[in-house]
Amino acid sequence: MTAQVHETLVYEGEEMSMISCPPLPAGHPRLTAAAEPFVTKREGVPGVVFSTACWRRYLGTWEVKEGRLYLKDVKGLYELDDAGPLFADWVSGWLVVPRGGLLRYVHMGFESVYERELHLRFEAGVLVETREVDNRGAPAEPRVPTPPPPPARSRLGKLLALLRR
Repeated sequence: MTAQVHETLVYEGEEMSMISCPPLPAGHPRLTAAAEPFVTKREGVPGVVFSTACWRRYLGTWEVKEGRLYLKDVKGLYELDDAGPLFADWVSGWLVVPRGGLLRYVHMGFESVYERELHLRFEAGVLVETREVDNRGAPAEPRVPTPPPPPARSRLGKLLALLRR
């Protein structure tokens, strides 16, 4: 998979990129499919939306305001109505903001590694935790988790366990 274009986040008054994509609210009445979703030269829609660098086919702009996450804008496959920011009460989990220089480019998803990362944890759209992660002393391996070995109960698992010895 190609490295993916970042979402935009406004946090503490500063516009920054975000190397994670909160989901969009499926079936929400304020979010609709674009009238011409696959026209590559639609006014206001960056061309990258129609490339392999944007598999989701939209770019979101988000904002943390008074400890709550809002969807401010969407360009591409979906459109947000003009009624103002939408409180993102459907979002729970960690969002990651790169900080500092690029340490290692990985041509896959959001796997590139930056000097530091700001991690923001949300529960039902409310910011509940923040932490700063320093990657400057991190090992050079990609951040893709290694799957656990298969259980040794099956014949295949026993055979694989024997081969690993």
